Amino acid sequence: MQHVFHKGTDETKPIFLLLHGTGGNEQSLIGLAKEIDETASILSVRGNVLENGMPRFFRRLAEGVFDIEDLILRTKELNDFLLEAAQQYGFDRNRVVAIGYSNGANIAASLLFHYKDALAGAILHHPMVPRRDIELPTLSSIPVFIGAGTNDPMCSAQESEDLEALLTSAGADVTTVWFNYGHQLTMPEVEAAKEWYDRIY
Repeated sequence: MQHVFHKGTDETKPIFLLLHGTGGNEQSLIGLAKEIDETASILSVRGNVLENGMPRFFRRLAEGVFDIEDLILRTKELNDFLLEAAQQYGFDRNRVVAIGYSNGANIAASLLFHYKDALAGAILHHPMVPRRDIELPTLSSIPVFIGAGTNDPMCSAQESEDLEALLTSAGADVTTVWFNYGHQLTMPEVEAAKEWYDRIY
């Protein structure tokens, strides 16, 4: 997978896995990650699927309708890539914290839904429920931040509430913060994610 890796200055901090939204790339969220913790290492990945020339992490059949077969395949691909990257760059695979926006938040949530030890935590900006037909692994106390929009046209409030409920029932420690800005990612949301991160890490 196309990616960039920046080694941080504090090896006690998590490794950020950055996962862009539709049409983004491996550079899109680096500024955001620096806002949250400029000392952490960064592994930023570009999605392997193209939709009208725009990179994504998995296919969709229509807006808000996921290609579940492709989602499962791409989630495994990303999980396998994290193992390879940990060996290549010498970081602890068990200390990866995802920061995802929109499509990137959805693949991060899918990692949590499919693999017990995929992530040590996650910051999900405007995520949806990746799947509703599976039992989640035990996510004992994994910290998850959800940034949600009260009037998000692409991701309804119900989606965010359902995702919080599913992750919580699997044992994750979920914090959802609401914003009245639609689907875009704004500084107040980034600041709320940083406050949450500083409390935990």
